[in-house]
Amino acid sequence: MNDIKIRSIEFEDNESIASLIRKVLVEMGVPKVGTAYEDASLDMMYQTYDYPKMDYYVIVENGVIIGGAGIAPLAGKIPTGICELQKMYFLPQARGRGIGYEMIQRCLSFAKKQGYIKCYLETMPYMEAARSLYKKVGFVPLDGPIGDTGHYNCQAWMIKEL
Repeated sequence: MNDIKIRSIEFEDNESIASLIRKVLVEMGVPKVGTAYEDASLDMMYQTYDYPKMDYYVIVENGVIIGGAGIAPLAGKIPTGICELQKMYFLPQARGRGIGYEMIQRCLSFAKKQGYIKCYLETMPYMEAARSLYKKVGFVPLDGPIGDTGHYNCQAWMIKEL
């Protein structure tokens, strides 16, 4: 996998990762409202994840960010111990190479170390490759959302025991 590194986000990555995420969301035909596209945190990812029990990782290949994903507590009135896999997006050149699998493993390992007992995620029903990857690592579909992410246009929900 060439010169690929997975590392925690740095302040200098904010603009690159925000641009990458918006580009992928547009490519995938995701609505700009009720999804990560309109999250205020998108333009300040380093600051958003610079708290205990949270981290956002970027994938860097030959000095360029080609993807990212994060772990944070699931928002809303929910039982404690549930985190959320957040903002996992990759540029086309990162897809189909096993990088997503490695990223999920990094995120879930971090979540376990932080004491989380379950990991939740939201996606779109038509993002079949992503949903297939999530199933491969043990996420199971839910009938509806849990927590309060504000992403009312995401219509596929999954959870995994850690």
